[in-house]
Amino acid sequence: MPKAYWIARVDVRDAERYKDYVATAKPAFERHGAVFLARGGPFHRLEGTVRGRNVVIEFPSMQHAIDCYNSPDYQAAAAIRQEAADAEMVVVEGV
Repeated sequence: MPKAYWIARVDVRDAERYKDYVATAKPAFERHGAVFLARGGPFHRLEGTVRGRNVVIEFPSMQHAIDCYNSPDYQAAAAIRQEAADAEMVVVEGV
């Protein structure tokens, strides 16, 4: 079964509130086997528009990734994130 990855591009509008998102989301990530591969570090734009923060999270499978997003724990965190940041998020299956 191939792994899956959340890819998120985020502009944080309220850094203090975003900390609440990170803390609230942590149990959902732990429960669904998430491993952070990139978490907002330096980046270099090659093409197109960019956002200030880029995140890549590995999950054991596509189902784990989707279940994490849809979990009550993560949805509570997502509501906080949506107050504090603008983002695009996708789940992609690995090879």
